[in-house]
Amino acid sequence: MQLTVWTYEGPPHVGTMRIATAMTDVHYVLHAPQGDTYADLLFTMIERRSKRPPVTYTTFQARDLGGDTAQLFQDAVRESFERFAPKAMLVGASCTAELIQDDPGGLAAALELPIPVVTLELPSYQKKENWGAAETFYQLVRAICGPLAPKPGTRREDREPNRPARCNLLGPTALGFRHRDDVREISDLLEKLGVIVNVVAPLNASVDDLRRIPDADFNVVLYPEIANPTASWLLRTFAQPMVKTVPIGTGATCEFIREVAALAGLDPTAALHDGTSRAPWYAKSVDSTYLTGKRVFVFGDGTHALAAARIAAKELGFQVVGLGTYSREMARDIREAAKGYGCDALICDDYLEVEAKIAELQPELVLGTQMERHIAKRLGLPCAVISAPVHVQDYPARYSPQMGFEGANVIFDTWVHPLMMGLEEHLLGMFRDDFEFHAEASPSHLGGPAMDRRGDVEAGTEVAVIEVPVAVETVWDGVPRWSPEGEKELGKIPFFVRGKARRNTETYAREHGVRVITVEALYDAKAHYSR
Repeated sequence: MQLTVWTYEGPPHVGTMRIATAMTDVHYVLHAPQGDTYADLLFTMIERRSKRPPVTYTTFQARDLGGDTAQLFQDAVRESFERFAPKAMLVGASCTAELIQDDPGGLAAALELPIPVVTLELPSYQKKENWGAAETFYQLVRAICGPLAPKPGTRREDREPNRPARCNLLGPTALGFRHRDDVREISDLLEKLGVIVNVVAPLNASVDDLRRIPDADFNVVLYPEIANPTASWLLRTFAQPMVKTVPIGTGATCEFIREVAALAGLDPTAALHDGTSRAPWYAKSVDSTYLTGKRVFVFGDGTHALAAARIAAKELGFQVVGLGTYSREMARDIREAAKGYGCDALICDDYLEVEAKIAELQPELVLGTQMERHIAKRLGLPCAVISAPVHVQDYPARYSPQMGFEGANVIFDTWVHPLMMGLEEHLLGMFRDDFEFHAEASPSHLGGPAMDRRGDVEAGTEVAVIEVPVAVETVWDGVPRWSPEGEKELGKIPFFVRGKARRNTETYAREHGVRVITVEALYDAKAHYSR
């Protein structure tokens, strides 16, 4: 396994924990060493859940390896059933416990518990978190709904006349990026359209709710990484169609409404005109011209990366210069989309490779995960978080969906504000020497009235200036130096293109033998690259 400081996805058993934690009466027994209990903190500290996940760890230690770890696992399963009284249980092993080969499924089956016990074979050294969540949800639904499947050749009954269409919302989990609010937004949207939400799963669903999944007329796949395998099985087994459009962005939300209306036999006109997103209006306004053509780099899970690239290119007029994902299961979709935007797809789970790509492309806005947020901060670029993995600040207490018309408003604010505030900061910095913007007369948000631009020297304080003698170069090493005047002029360039201007100027200086980059050399380089 690749050990790094950061990782985009945890091992597959973390995905299983997301399913178990999302549901109300499912318990997960994980054959794992003591150290694997760290995963609980993802839910209690980052997602801020009020109780720990419904997971029992066998927590074997090194001294236990010489004894009967199989008996240790069976005891944990039996005790969990007696203590928590779940309606279904999940059993499996973490990556470390895989090496012991204790066969959790066989050991649990030998106990003959009076509830469904789903055995999970999670190849921890080949697969990761989202795959583990998808596999767990699929196996759980199949175990609960499989006995309800109609006999081969049986035709699904048509919906009774005048009965409203029913659908299931599939895919939202615990530790999901804005899943709680997305479910609320799409449920309200479907209600306005005249469609009844039959079951939402796995988030807040019970085992009895899973048994009602076949009662719906069709399924809505909110998060393909999680729900696609389950929805495909329901299509094959119960002939339930699926809505594939993910309603992130104004355009996608309108397509989603039309697709749902077609399956439900409804007129979508009222729901389409009931949209309250302000993003389309702003995109057509004069003020939005500042945003037109902004170069944006997009990286995240497959669903959110595809949606973000579409919104950026088709709704905000940005130029997508990079598109990537760590979700290898969706690599084909990302590559196809990247071709449409005229850029190369980046499929990897190494944040250092992502950082190198961002530094190379020098975008004016980064849309990514919390890792890209840190990368952008180091590179001096504005960034907005669009995808898991995320930190505690991306689980707000307020209502903040990503889907539907209100989600389009949230996305618009989240993306545009870093650019607009960056412009404000740049203008304040550029004009700060003018008397109207003097620190004593009109302090900015960048510092208090008694602070100068650096924020550590009181206004009016005399500062001793120490002159440092400059060593005389005898042999040029090929690396151009910046003069103080050149550095000051470079600082007047907006921060989101300053890095590119610096590199272009230094390249020009090296190629033309310019040892010291003055103001004149800076503008010579600008003229050279403008031709």
